[in-house]
Parts: sequence; C-alpha cells; structure tokens
Amino acid sequence: MKSSPSLAEADSNLSALAGGPESEPLKMGSIELRSRLIVGTGKYSSLELMRDCHAASGAQVVTVAVRRERLVDKNSGRNILDFIDPEKYILLPNTAGCFDADEVVRVARLGREMLTDSGYRGANWVKLECLGDTKTLLPEPIGTLKALETLVADGFEVLVYCSDDVMLCKRLKEAGATAVMPAGSPIGSGQGVLNANAIRIIVELLKGEDPLYPIIIDAGVGTASDVAAAMELGVDGVLLNTAIAGAKDPVRMAHAMRLATHAGRLAFQAGRIPRKLYATASSPWEGRING
Repeated sequence: MKSSPSLAEADSNLSALAGGPESEPLKMGSIELRSRLIVGTGKYSSLELMRDCHAASGAQVVTVAVRRERLVDKNSGRNILDFIDPEKYILLPNTAGCFDADEVVRVARLGREMLTDSGYRGANWVKLECLGDTKTLLPEPIGTLKALETLVADGFEVLVYCSDDVMLCKRLKEAGATAVMPAGSPIGSGQGVLNANAIRIIVELLKGEDPLYPIIIDAGVGTASDVAAAMELGVDGVLLNTAIAGAKDPVRMAHAMRLATHAGRLAFQAGRIPRKLYATASSPWEGRING
C-alpha cells in the first residue's frame, strides 16, 4: 500500500504541475529572488526550530532586527547567524525599534557594517522601519520619508515598511524606495489585510507607472489564507514572522505559508470570476433531458 506523500513531496508535486512556486523571479534592486515569501527570526522557542521553519518556508530572504536582535544567545552563547546558512539565505537587516529618522540611519549603517565581508549577501539592503509608538507599532510617515531620502543618498537599496496610505506609497517610490511594504494590519496582530481596497489602489497606481515595481505586504497576517488573499490582490510578496513562530506547529505553518504564497500568486495571474448576486449554472440549460 502506497503511503501518503510528505509535505516536501506534496510541495514538489505542486511545483511540477504549476511550473514551480519560484519559477517566476522577483527582482528587488540588485537582488533577484525565486521565493516571494520573506521570513524573520524573532519569537522562536529555539534556534533549531527557527532554522527548520526557514527551510520549510522556502524563503530566500531572512530579515534580522539589527537593533533588537541578540546575535549571541546569552544563555547558550550560540550565534543566531550559525543557524542561517549564507549559501541559502540573503540577510535583510531591518531597523525595527527605531522611532526617528536619525536612529533609522544610524542602525541601517550599523547593519551594513555588520554584513560587509561577513559572507552574507544583502549588505547594501535595509528594511526601513521608523515607528510612531510602542503600542501600535505603526510607521511614522514623516520620519520614514526623511530616513529614506538619507539612506538612498547613502547608497542603500531601501525596502520601506509603511502604512497603506496611497499617496505616501507614491511619494516613497518617487523618493527612491526599492520597494514599498505596506502593512496589512498592525505587526503581530494576525488580522490579515484590513484594507484590501487601499492595497489594490497602491498596486494599480505604482505598477501603472512601472509594472515590475515591487510591492510587499509586511505585517499582520495570521494564517495561510491571509497570505493567499494578500497575493491575490496583485502584490509581489509577503513578509511575516509571528504567524509562523507563534503557531502551534510552526514548521507546518511555515510550509503552509509557502504554498499559500504560490497559490495566491497563481490565482491573481489566472484572474478570478466576477462576483454576482445570483447563481449562474455551470452547465447549459439548452439540450437538457426532460422527463
């Protein structure tokens, strides 16, 4: 009797049928990616679990908080970077925990210094986070724009965490952001994308000017259906951490997120049917058997 396929085998079978979840590359600045899922390093119960979840997610990019992350665990003395293979992953330093433009710039430069000659790719990348307060963790727009302008002038490729404000996203793109990353909902809230209409408009407006311009949903997703729904809006990828690290079975959730990213992208490309008030029969009325 044939056994049921494993998660990895099921993913491989899906890849063969649909051309592969990473068959269409995503270009962000000087980096080209196969995976459209970006994952983080926080909140895991162990470094081994984090490593296994990264592998299950299929992600190529792992974001690390330069200011808040303890690279060396104070209890075990182990370095988190020993569990992130530079041959498999690109590190994306982020400025989480910064609340004004000057802090952001200082931490971004620290991240670049940390990665230069480290063996990891991504030294000139940074995920810009300039937060408004500690309660909402929502982005502060004025500081975000100011920090972006400084970092772009300093040679960084900047992926910007921002609100879903349409005009702000437009201004950030015009100011040189490599990608805009509007929040689906507050960080770690698990609410999914709360304002799908705003995301649709951002996609339409920014991609109307440049069809290849990257737009990433950053924060707020809670489960695989949230990721698929986000991708169906036409964004280029999703960045998440808590939804995997906080799940009851993080490795299975990481794999689910990988498949959801792929499914949502395929669904967007396929084009959904229009919503209708009344039913539409799947088969024609003409020629039916009467009796």
